[in-house]
Amino acid sequence: MTNALGAARRTPALCISIAVLAVVAAFSLLPAMAQAETPGGVASTTPETTTPTGPPGKAMLVNGRAIPPANAPAAVKKVIAAANKIRTKPYIYGGGHGRWWDRGYDCSGAVSFALRGAGLIDTPMPSGSLAGWGSAGKGRWITVYANGGHAYAVIAGLRWDTAGVTNGTGPRWHKSLKAQAGGPFTARHPEGL
Repeated sequence: MTNALGAARRTPALCISIAVLAVVAAFSLLPAMAQAETPGGVASTTPETTTPTGPPGKAMLVNGRAIPPANAPAAVKKVIAAANKIRTKPYIYGGGHGRWWDRGYDCSGAVSFALRGAGLIDTPMPSGSLAGWGSAGKGRWITVYANGGHAYAVIAGLRWDTAGVTNGTGPRWHKSLKAQAGGPFTARHPEGL
């Protein structure tokens, strides 16, 4: 054994090979060490879950585009990404209801397009239908506000709305959460969000 170590010191390639073998051997032991045993000698098979415990982050508004917070669920990020795709389209009454990709969108067409981005709806919905969609009340990440005449959404702390735009009309992000259209509105949200 002493001769092998002495030869390894004199031969750099052999030294590197021995070091690589030592690292591989150490990493092969990690899975066995990672499987913790519970009292009684039974291995734990409960997967670790990481769910956010703090309040949700708030999306940022940069040049009219919403940037989702890092801790947002994947579905929220998809809704924001979809809304960003149409954020410069004009307001067109009935827009977004005959087809998903349209030359403009009305209020419920814009909300429907955003929700579809995460697969939360299958078909565009008018405002009155959105007032009965999903679960009742405000959501943690997404809340749709609707009545028979208007719909908008608050997504990760930003308002997605076609009302309240001073330089043109159409689906846009707003920092103000206050509705620019008349209410009252029914608050609905996708389950779990």
